[in-house]
Amino acid sequence: MQVHRIPLALVLAAALAMAGCGRSPGVIAPAEVPDLSAAERAAALNAVYAQYWEEFLVLNPILATFTGDHRYNAELPDAGTASFRMALHEFRTKWLEQAEAVGAAGLEGQDLLNHQIFVRNLRAQLETEKFPGWMLPVNQMGGFHTFAVQLGSGTGAQPFDTVEDYENWLARAGRLPGIFATSIENMREGMTAGVVQPRVLMEKVLPQLDALITDTPEESPFWGPVTRMPAEFPDSEKARLAGALRAMITDELMPAYRSLRAFIAEDYLPATRDTVGLDALPDGEEWYAVAVRQSTTTDLSPDEIHRIGLDEVARIRAEILGVMTDVDFDGSMQEFIDFMKHDPQFEFASEEALLEFYRAIDARVGARIPEQYSLLPKAPYEIRPVEAFRARSMAGGQYFPPSEDGSRPGIFYVNTYDLPTRKTWDAESLFLHEAVPGHHFQIALQIELTDMPAFRRWGGEDAFAEGWGLYAESQGKALGLYTDPYQYFGRLQWELWRAIRLVVDTGLHSKGWSREQVISYMLENSASSEVNAVAEAERYIAWPAQALAYKIGELKILELRARAEQALGAAFDVREFHAEVLRDGAVPLDVLEAKIERWIAVKKS
Repeated sequence: MQVHRIPLALVLAAALAMAGCGRSPGVIAPAEVPDLSAAERAAALNAVYAQYWEEFLVLNPILATFTGDHRYNAELPDAGTASFRMALHEFRTKWLEQAEAVGAAGLEGQDLLNHQIFVRNLRAQLETEKFPGWMLPVNQMGGFHTFAVQLGSGTGAQPFDTVEDYENWLARAGRLPGIFATSIENMREGMTAGVVQPRVLMEKVLPQLDALITDTPEESPFWGPVTRMPAEFPDSEKARLAGALRAMITDELMPAYRSLRAFIAEDYLPATRDTVGLDALPDGEEWYAVAVRQSTTTDLSPDEIHRIGLDEVARIRAEILGVMTDVDFDGSMQEFIDFMKHDPQFEFASEEALLEFYRAIDARVGARIPEQYSLLPKAPYEIRPVEAFRARSMAGGQYFPPSEDGSRPGIFYVNTYDLPTRKTWDAESLFLHEAVPGHHFQIALQIELTDMPAFRRWGGEDAFAEGWGLYAESQGKALGLYTDPYQYFGRLQWELWRAIRLVVDTGLHSKGWSREQVISYMLENSASSEVNAVAEAERYIAWPAQALAYKIGELKILELRARAEQALGAAFDVREFHAEVLRDGAVPLDVLEAKIERWIAVKKS
């Protein structure tokens, strides 16, 4: 993506006929904005969004790399420092003031939507600054200790196609030791303030680090770019770059990893907590309530979400009883779940057999997509196994978006770790959620909305995105899947899993539930393996409220579809409904509801 840097003051001078002297470039004083037409106001705001994004990428060069903008591939700011956090606060405050100064009077359609979401997002980001998340930079779900490997292994978003690309990575990776040192310093501050991770999470970090610490560079995943070096590079350049990478891995990266591991093992682990809920931390109850509101884009309280979860668990379990009747299973639901979890007929013979199974699903779904969808992304996607170094602690699947320039496809990562626990009956719903028509459709289409401001194209709303993913799972029969009761059970157990998340996430972070209580509840109420239940429970501990987005978002989309079907009757076209939901990218759920209501009104008129 190429974005041209245009001074905001000059753009606004042209759009608003305002002088730009007497203040810093790019800052609008509210009193200076005259009465504007809707077109002038929209033009001024578009200039704000464009320059905001330019400055945002300077602060977030990794995001630039992921979007395909390679101008900052050598940059890696230390986001954990107090100076960076202050710069980010000032950045957010400045751009919020600018957008509010221009205002939204007279705006309609996409212009109004842009302003509402821009202002809402910045207010939300400023609200979270009072909580010291920076004291918790590392857990088993991520941190720079694993993210750096995804960048530097040669198979991720960081390009390794030219000599300059290699030079960029050497410069970027050279900043990693400083980032690790800041993480250690911040965790020490957290130890003093009583803001520390649960012990059970940090115990999982040590094996991750052990897998990445090697005695020789050739054993390191950071050596990948050397093994994949383009053949057309001159021999002298190959030798020089290989030598530089060898020295960096040996003299900089491995010492940094060893230092981080030693700190966690010797200093941090003894200071970690036995509690697991966010509400056990200072101001944790408020911290979790804010996280709930932001994750779901609703005003639902943790108590309300807990009750919704209990009701949904009961409803879906009743549907599973119907499946048991269909297959003439003689026994209790728990016995049926045990049968589904352990019978060898539902296992894959090998990793390749698992991957082939997913490729066959891809072919079947692709043949039926035109019946249900008229709006399709241009970007392709690939199915890949989760890398070995992170597979043990990752969930069953994960989606990575494509780059805008087409150089990198979307990636559906399938976890093949502990193969006997990966069941044939849960593959179809996982595919629908992570790949097609789930995250790949929703995210790739959003990236392709080139007329939309970049902050929306590359941003997201979990309740919409994950709600769409779960809604996509519900569409399996219309797409040629769930053709026997066992496969439909897979769909139900995944929906049940998302309902369980409402119960256990709120239980963990607002009701004093223990990790063991959560794992027990999941095993008693679903077909999850113990391996998956443990990984998921620890994910909810590490990412409070994130898992609430799925079911809350799905329920809203299903509600809106039912409302549209009832209002439009024979005029309802599911392809049009899907296009309307997806065409504007991820939006808050209240915005989505208003948008679908307008669409229904237009269709009825």
